[in-house]
Amino acid sequence: MIAVTKPVLKITDLRVENLTGAVLVDNVSFELRPGEVLGLIGESGAGKSTIGLAAMVYARAGCSITGGSVEIEGLDSRKADAEGRRELRGRHIAYVAQSAAASFNPAHTILEQVCEMPIQHGLMSKAEAEAWAIELFRALDLPDPDKFGSRYPHQVSGGQLQRAMAAMAISCRPKILVFDEPTTALDVTTQIEVLALIKKLIREYNTAALYITHDLAVVAQVADRIMVLRGGKEIEIGTTSDILNKPKTAYAKALVTERKAADKISVETVEKRGPSVLEVSNAVGVYGDFVAVKKASLSVSKSETVAVVGESGSGKSSLARLIVGLLPRSEGSVRFNGVDLPPALKSRTADNLRRIQFIYQQPDVALNPRQTVGDIIGRPVEFYFNRSKPEVAKRVDELLEQVGLPKDYATRLSTALSGGQKQRVSIARALAAEPDLIICDEPTSALDQLVADEILKLLKRLQDDLGVAYLFITHDLGIVRRIAHRTAVMLRGEIIAEGPTERIFSPPFHPYTEKLLASVPELRTDWLEEVLAKREPGGKPKKAKPKV
Repeated sequence: MIAVTKPVLKITDLRVENLTGAVLVDNVSFELRPGEVLGLIGESGAGKSTIGLAAMVYARAGCSITGGSVEIEGLDSRKADAEGRRELRGRHIAYVAQSAAASFNPAHTILEQVCEMPIQHGLMSKAEAEAWAIELFRALDLPDPDKFGSRYPHQVSGGQLQRAMAAMAISCRPKILVFDEPTTALDVTTQIEVLALIKKLIREYNTAALYITHDLAVVAQVADRIMVLRGGKEIEIGTTSDILNKPKTAYAKALVTERKAADKISVETVEKRGPSVLEVSNAVGVYGDFVAVKKASLSVSKSETVAVVGESGSGKSSLARLIVGLLPRSEGSVRFNGVDLPPALKSRTADNLRRIQFIYQQPDVALNPRQTVGDIIGRPVEFYFNRSKPEVAKRVDELLEQVGLPKDYATRLSTALSGGQKQRVSIARALAAEPDLIICDEPTSALDQLVADEILKLLKRLQDDLGVAYLFITHDLGIVRRIAHRTAVMLRGEIIAEGPTERIFSPPFHPYTEKLLASVPELRTDWLEEVLAKREPGGKPKKAKPKV
C-alpha cells in the first residue's frame, strides 16, 4: 500500500505538437508519488515515449511542449532555465531509453559513460563513481563486473548494453525513473532479473517510475496503475488489476485479448516440408578468439518459418550474420537454393544479396537519419530492379500500405517516426527486394501488441502468396508459438534442440528450453514474485543482490 504523500511528479494538461501543428499528446494529466509505478501502454505512435521525454521537459527534434505543466518535486520544470533543467535531469529524474545501441557513445567505454552523471553533478569523485558503477554492474548480473566497464558499447550484446543503460540511469539515485521499453532487447531469463531489479530499486529507495512498454504481462509485474493511450489521448486509466481483469474500453479489451493469444500455439507444425531454401551445415563463426557459433546445422524450406531462440549472447544474431556473410564462417557450409554461398558478403553476387534480406533488431541504428522514408524503401527497388523514378515511387506507396503506414510518410525522415514506425519501414525495405528468405532479427520487438499482430499476419500472408521463407530470431516465445513451424534453441553458440514448434514446447523439455518457457511473463500481477520465490530452495523468497 502506497502512503498518501505529495506527488514527486505531477503532469497537468500536457500538450505536445510537431512543427506542422499536429498534436502528439493531447491534454494528458497524471500524478506520480514516491514508490509508485505508472505503466504507459498503447499502440506505436500513441505518445508513450513522448510523454516519458516530456516528464524530463524534453521534446524530440521537430516537436515542442506547447501546453500544460510538468512539476518535479513541486517545481514547475517548464519554467526553469536551461541550467535548472540540466540540474534536474540525471540527478532528480533519469531516463532508460528503448535503444541502448543508439544511446551510448561508441567512442567512450561503458564505465566512462556510467560515471559521467554522478561526476558532472558533483555527487561523487571519479574513484567513487567507478566503484559505484562496478557495484551496479554486479547487481545487474553483468559478466566480469570488475572489467565489464572497460569495454566499448559494440563489444557487448544488446541485452548487456540495455542493463548497462539501467546502471547509467541509477547512477545518481534519482527520485524518478522513466523506463522506455527497458526489457525490449532482453531475453526472457534476463528480463526477469531486470524486472526484479527495478522492483527492488523502487522498493528500497521509494523511487517513482513511469514504465513504458507494449507488453501488458511485463508491465503487470511492476506497475501499480496503468494508463492506456491511443492517438496521444488517455483512453483509460486504472489499477493494474482492473486493466488486466476488468478493462472498460474496447481498445483496452483488445490489448488484453491479444496478449492472452500469445500463450497459444496457432501455427501448424507438421513434419512434411518442401524443398530447402537454406541449408547450414556444421558452420563455425569466430570473433577474434571467441567462437560465437559452434558447429551449427539448420535448414529452412520454402514457405516455412524457423525460429531461433535463446538467451542474450547465445549466438542467435551471430548465426544470422554468418548466414548473410557479415560474419565470415571459418568452417562448415551455407547453401542457398542448392548453391554454396561464399563465406564473406563481399564475395557474393548481387542476386545472392537480393534473395536474402535482413530485418534488424534496432531500427534506430539501421535507418539513415538523413534519408526520407521513400528513399530508404525505394533504394532496393532501384538498385535490384532498375526501375524508373515513377515506378519506384509507386512501389514505395504499395510497400508503405503493406506495412500499415500512410503514403505521405514517404516524405518524412526516419527521425520523425516512433520506434514501431521505424521498424515497419525496415520491414518494407526488406520486402522491396522481393527476397526468397528474410532473416528477421527481433522484427516486432519495438512494436505494440496489436501492431505486432498485424505485422505477423502480414508476414504470414506474404509467405502464403509468395512462398517466402523466414528465419525468425526472437526472445519472445509468444511470437514463436504463433508464427514458427519449427524452432531451434541456442545456448552458448550451439543449437541444443530443434524440431517442430509444438514438440519443442511440449514435455519432456530440454532443461534449458524448460527454463526459457518458465521465464515467459504471465498476465497476472503476482507472476514475478512467484517465479523468484520458486528459484530459492524451499520456496523461500530470492535473496537480494548487493544493495544499490
